[in-house]
Amino acid sequence: MNTTKVLRATGLLALLACGARPAPQAATAEYLYLWTASADSTQPDFLAVLDVTEDSARYGRLVTTLPVPGRGNVPHHTEHEMPADRQLFANGFGSGQSFIFDLTDPVRPRLAGQFGDLEGYSHPHSFLRLPGGNVLATFQMRHDAAGMTPGGLVELTPAGRPVRSRSADAPGLDPTTRVYSAGVVPALDRIVTTTTDMDGDSPASRQLQIWRLSDLSLLHTITLPDGPAGGESELTAEPRLLADGRTVLVSTFNCGLYLMEGLESESPSARLVASFPRKENTYCAIPVVVGNHYLVTVPAWNAVVSLDISDPAAPREVSRVTLGPEDVPHWIAVSGDQRRVVITGYGALRNRVLIARLDPATGQLALDERFREEGAAEPGFRMTGKSWPHGGGADGVPHGAVFGGR
Repeated sequence: MNTTKVLRATGLLALLACGARPAPQAATAEYLYLWTASADSTQPDFLAVLDVTEDSARYGRLVTTLPVPGRGNVPHHTEHEMPADRQLFANGFGSGQSFIFDLTDPVRPRLAGQFGDLEGYSHPHSFLRLPGGNVLATFQMRHDAAGMTPGGLVELTPAGRPVRSRSADAPGLDPTTRVYSAGVVPALDRIVTTTTDMDGDSPASRQLQIWRLSDLSLLHTITLPDGPAGGESELTAEPRLLADGRTVLVSTFNCGLYLMEGLESESPSARLVASFPRKENTYCAIPVVVGNHYLVTVPAWNAVVSLDISDPAAPREVSRVTLGPEDVPHWIAVSGDQRRVVITGYGALRNRVLIARLDPATGQLALDERFREEGAAEPGFRMTGKSWPHGGGADGVPHGAVFGGR
């Protein structure tokens, strides 16, 4: 018998008998990355890093910032989840420049790459990880001799090098079609893309396009039907793959929610399964899926709403977190443990970030009251009145936001 093992076991039993317990392990360090525009066009846009480690005395405090080249990039979308390689893609839609942030060291972000037009395509909008680790980018448009034409899809390496690309253009397609966002469905060898134009509305914004993932062939372009209110199909927004790996829900900025059917067939379609009220000059926006729950921003209610989608054909509201009357929520993303949701937006949220608590089992939402600056009367992190670590003190306008742990 191994005497050393016996002594160790005896010592552990003695400690337990005296009421002692092994020292608890420290909580995993977690950070929130905010892709932020400078309100002063003479100062650089930047990535801000906040400490959101649960047991940290600095919970919600600024750690550092990283400025990016150029001015007036108009920081827009990042990836919605921190990728495994921690090379985070983010677009500056105004300049057409995109940036790759190396977050291998989570508190010392580094700019690992930058690119503009690729394969003739301009203004990338959304970035999604493919099963092999490459990045699928949606590009809104393409410049050619005929002027501005529909964009397409470009597959990139994690270093931002193009691998292959395909155009969204097809015979009879409205030339104002713009590729907005995408959902990847590996189990069905499909990609679903939406068609809202970032620079304005067009008739094509009611459409979805279905592609074959394996070779990026464009298979179908379909038009969404309206619902009883009329207009629910306009401004197609974000496809989201559900937990079964086969079902896709697609949101519209006009607050419709559509269930795709026959996605792998020769006659795919979509039908309206839920809708929300609209308030003038605001739009329902970014959704996330957490298990059997679908979370989406609804500005008419100044709220983030949680739906039970156990039956995706009949979504049912189970909770909502209502913000201030002037808050217009737009972007949301969920933490790795699926218990927190970051919120950015417009109106009174233009220079402010909030976090909501989420029970992933029930879908219940509540504002994170602890996430506030020292001495503040209300929750949230304000990006005004700061002296940024990279220099300057212009107000920050956050858009894309993503959680990431150490």
